[in-house]
Amino acid sequence: MGDVARIIAAIRGDKAALAGSFAVLFFIVLCLGGGLVVPYSAATMPNLSMAMLLPGEKGTLLGTDELGRDMLARIIWGGQNSLVIGLTSAILGALPGVMIGLFAGYYSESPISTAVMRLMDVLLAMPRILLGIIVVAILGPGEFSISLAIGVSTIPSFARITRASTLALRGAVFVEASRAIGNYDSVTLAKHILPNILSPIIVQFTLDAGQAILMASGLSFLGLGPQPPAAEWGLMIAQARVHLFSNPQLVLIPGLCLLFVTLGFNIVGDSLRDAIDPSLGRVSRSIRSAGLVTAR
Repeated sequence: MGDVARIIAAIRGDKAALAGSFAVLFFIVLCLGGGLVVPYSAATMPNLSMAMLLPGEKGTLLGTDELGRDMLARIIWGGQNSLVIGLTSAILGALPGVMIGLFAGYYSESPISTAVMRLMDVLLAMPRILLGIIVVAILGPGEFSISLAIGVSTIPSFARITRASTLALRGAVFVEASRAIGNYDSVTLAKHILPNILSPIIVQFTLDAGQAILMASGLSFLGLGPQPPAAEWGLMIAQARVHLFSNPQLVLIPGLCLLFVTLGFNIVGDSLRDAIDPSLGRVSRSIRSAGLVTAR
């Protein structure tokens, strides 16, 4: 509970984190809750007599696309697909990544641990989008394939941060006490080490969730995600790009939704990271103010 309380306090005390949290929660409520009100058929069934309506015309809040499908309905159902794929892939990456990191950190002298972390380094060196394309090319396009592809690409980041945190706690007094009373290593890891390294894992999950949503849209843009007539923000942008100059709202609306959700997750993740490690936040801000790197 201490980690959770510290995270909540960090968000409440940071205006940027509050704004990012509001953006994320707004789209989660809009997309998941809106799907209970807006029928799926409104996002997928063509109605050519209503094609290319501008926002506000004929009672449509956001207008319609080239096939007469309601843009608000497609934003809601497309956002639902984007969020579910992004969050599912982050979970699929976190679970094995954390287990690998715990093992590699606790048994750091083991040759198996060294070999596993070298494999993580190889995966980390590969561009995520390329790794995702390879996995989807093997499994075929679709929601499950794209979730698994992105999940595999996020495993190394969770493994590395979990390993580093485990190494820092491996010699702690309470860990030595757990071993001294005869606890199995699995009990020591699950009851004493894992609860004390949740903060950096949660931060990494928040950052990777935003990146996963963006990557999911990128793969969908390339035609490797959900297939038409399904709605997904990246797929919507891909289908509407031919109308960019004549009807720019068809690209701008899903693009802005994607921007705000990704930015929201990144802001929350950065704020939590700075709260957990204030020195890192100060160094990061100093580097940015010096103009050595640009803010993400």
